[in-house]
Amino acid sequence: MTGGKYGKLYTFNGNTQSTRKLDKTKEVIANYFVKESIGKYAIVIKESNKMIGAIEFRVKEANKSGDLGFTLSRYYWGKGYMTEAGKLILGLAFNILDLERVYAMHDIKNPASGKVMSRLGMTNEGILRRSHMLKGEFADSAHYSILKEEYVNAKNEDMYTK
Repeated sequence: MTGGKYGKLYTFNGNTQSTRKLDKTKEVIANYFVKESIGKYAIVIKESNKMIGAIEFRVKEANKSGDLGFTLSRYYWGKGYMTEAGKLILGLAFNILDLERVYAMHDIKNPASGKVMSRLGMTNEGILRRSHMLKGEFADSAHYSILKEEYVNAKNEDMYTK
């Protein structure tokens, strides 16, 4: 498939049904990244310049915390890309922004996201039952967080440089 600079992004989520038209793909990308560009980052394969996912970080200044979210094309699951991106965001959160806490959540039917959070040193804080709607049904979500002191201790133990 051709399509200039957007052609490689066209297959991002691996579901051709959701990105059937190139113009729609361009619109989705523009709405997601350009509308609120701060805190949203594309995950790109360096060698091919192909976008394979996204990571989002929203700062809550009032309580010095940040909300981490991510998505990755199924073709790249289990290869460490999200853990690598997450480590960079945690470095930004604690070393540059001087936040006190970073938190994230995932649908309990997606335990792989929980594994990423655990690899980032985050602690499972529990499950909120029927906390959000997913595909028209209530779903449970697992909540994780990491505190600045935990990040610093893990960094000193070399967890974030591996």
